[in-house]
Amino acid sequence: MLSKLRICRKFASFDYDLAVIGSGPGGYVAAIKAAQLGLNTACIEKRATLGGTCLNVGCIPAKSLANSTHKYAEACKDFQKHGIIVENPRFDLSQMMKAKQKAVDGLTKGIGSLFKKNKVTHVPGTATFKGANEIEVDGKKLTAKNFIIATGSEPANLPGGILPIDENRVLSSTGAMQLAEVPKKLLVIGGGVIGLELGSVWSRLGSEVIFVEFFNRIAAGNDLEVAQALQKILEKQGMKFYLSTKVVGGESTSNGVKLNLEGTNSPTTLEGDYALVSVGRRPNTIGLNLEGLGITKDKQGRIEVNDQLQTAVKNIYAIGDVIKGPMLAHKAEEEGIFVAENLGGGKGHINYEAIPGVIYTHPEVAMVGKTEENLKEMNVEYNKGTFPFMANSRARANNETEGFVKVLADKKTDRILGIHIIGPTAGELIMEGVIGMEYKAASEDLARTTHAHPGFCEAIKEACLAAFSKPIHF
Repeated sequence: MLSKLRICRKFASFDYDLAVIGSGPGGYVAAIKAAQLGLNTACIEKRATLGGTCLNVGCIPAKSLANSTHKYAEACKDFQKHGIIVENPRFDLSQMMKAKQKAVDGLTKGIGSLFKKNKVTHVPGTATFKGANEIEVDGKKLTAKNFIIATGSEPANLPGGILPIDENRVLSSTGAMQLAEVPKKLLVIGGGVIGLELGSVWSRLGSEVIFVEFFNRIAAGNDLEVAQALQKILEKQGMKFYLSTKVVGGESTSNGVKLNLEGTNSPTTLEGDYALVSVGRRPNTIGLNLEGLGITKDKQGRIEVNDQLQTAVKNIYAIGDVIKGPMLAHKAEEEGIFVAENLGGGKGHINYEAIPGVIYTHPEVAMVGKTEENLKEMNVEYNKGTFPFMANSRARANNETEGFVKVLADKKTDRILGIHIIGPTAGELIMEGVIGMEYKAASEDLARTTHAHPGFCEAIKEACLAAFSKPIHF
């Protein structure tokens, strides 16, 4: 394989076999995998640091703050239950921010080391297509046999130009993770993953957090029963929700933000110190000159691709947030490996039915596969098994008993169609369901697999027992 590639390079006029535009989880993973397969690979990145949104201003810093603030909340509310006495616990916001930045710096620098190890060429700058095989990066020409567009996404503003993000009083997720003070009142516009996670962070530090959600539920895309349970738990933690409520106007000043609302059970106005706009993200394709190449996009601005992730220009591929599907780092990674393996002479694999999703609130929420609402819409007959963490021995021992596991299985074949978890370490537990679905397991298969005792994982075993027979401990 390698000798063939070397022969091809000898006669090719391209600088690289593959150039990846963007170094987020999809882009940098694709570049490394391609290089491991023998392709001469470059990765172009316009940020000063590698890692894209996820590592720099997204997943990683958000999880660092979530972890730090959860530890503080435990010290305030839970330690005494375990016989640990902490007098008047306090927090240092600046130190939390330093810990966050330390995690970010370590990981972004680590990508640079991985590039060197795998002989990926890092090209700093902003890329613009000049042809099917040529881009310009800050005035310099670069050619490649193939390209992967992995430029990710950016926070979306409210429609109609209402209350545009200024990162002063009207914040995106980036601004909400860089505040130098704890807001007395934080208004969160949107009840999705980003808003729920960051709202939880500031709530733990003492903010009054109020959510304004256009739909009649939070955590859209998740199983409704789980979403409703999550809302009740977050309300007990002090957060407030106005559902079926539309933001129709607003203004920001040097001192705060005012929202104008329309909703059945909401006030007409809300005022707060800051507003976090978390109404979703939009594909970031500005400046690539896709139109000049004839590369088409859908109504949401996502690049249209075929089942091989090729655009209308067959040697240009697109992955991650710029194409359809959930905007998840691990989804982008799998797509990057898929394209790299295909270009390297192998055969890539992605199972879009077995991609997990996690909300890092406390407790966590995790899911894979179909929701109960999906199955009803599809007219699929199913069995449902649930098991509460209140009946799980490890959860009782740890005093982490909120939530449950829910398993949905085909009524005729018992094949697992979806697993939904709200509870301790849900983001880790869900992988049992992911592997089960990847290999087409039945609920009985997981139920008959030995699970370590005492463990949170036993809740999955019991929920699977409930799906095809009866649970033992509930």
